[in-house]
Amino acid sequence: MPLDEIQTELGKERQALTEKVEALNARYRHHSAHDVMHGALEHAGKIALVSSFGAESVVLLHMAAVIDKNTPVLFVDTQMLFTETLIYQQEVSERLGLKNVRVIRADAQEVERDDPYGALRLRDMDACCTLRKTIPLQRALAGYDGWITGRKRFQSGTRATLEFFEVEDGTGRIKVNPLAHWAPQDVRAYMEENRLPRHPLVAKGYPSIGCAPCTSPVKDGEDPRAGRWRDQDKEECGIHFVNGKMVRSGEKT
Repeated sequence: MPLDEIQTELGKERQALTEKVEALNARYRHHSAHDVMHGALEHAGKIALVSSFGAESVVLLHMAAVIDKNTPVLFVDTQMLFTETLIYQQEVSERLGLKNVRVIRADAQEVERDDPYGALRLRDMDACCTLRKTIPLQRALAGYDGWITGRKRFQSGTRATLEFFEVEDGTGRIKVNPLAHWAPQDVRAYMEENRLPRHPLVAKGYPSIGCAPCTSPVKDGEDPRAGRWRDQDKEECGIHFVNGKMVRSGEKT
């Protein structure tokens, strides 16, 4: 097929996906997070829930368990996570009865080639995130029509206009953000009402939890994500992109 015809077909597919996302946002604009997730699993094709099993992850994991315990859950183990996160992942999965949790890791040969001593992060944080998180996740998502995230508008300026449904740049997939409009108090209330277990590091001053070497405690009055890549010009791990590139502090969506 000639290049111009391929581009035309890709343009049509992109337009169809955009229209589908717009229709989903219109349909669920005034619905609850639970309804959005349920709708995504029913009407957005083959969908996976991507979870870090971090500070607030248990909310979406609980919703998924209520809707369908067989919902695919993808957990990326960067092999640099806190021990507490690994234990929490196992405990929460068992407690909620999740039956389809997949632990995703980077290819061992690629890690041996690009980061044999675990020091890549010291010279290039983005490359470390790409190797250990972005590439493994993109491979795991192959074959899925979309994925569910725990992103929320209040978390950072780059997420301030977040919608329930988005077209993911460059992949042809839908991203679903059921908690987009939630405030911190909504998260706390849901966890308390459903008696959900908290990540053990939250009590130690970690309101946002990533890899151990790149996450630090947050002081009173600081932004909840201030402990992620502290003092670095970095705001996202790389699995979320805007206009085809990794989001950095200060960039506009």
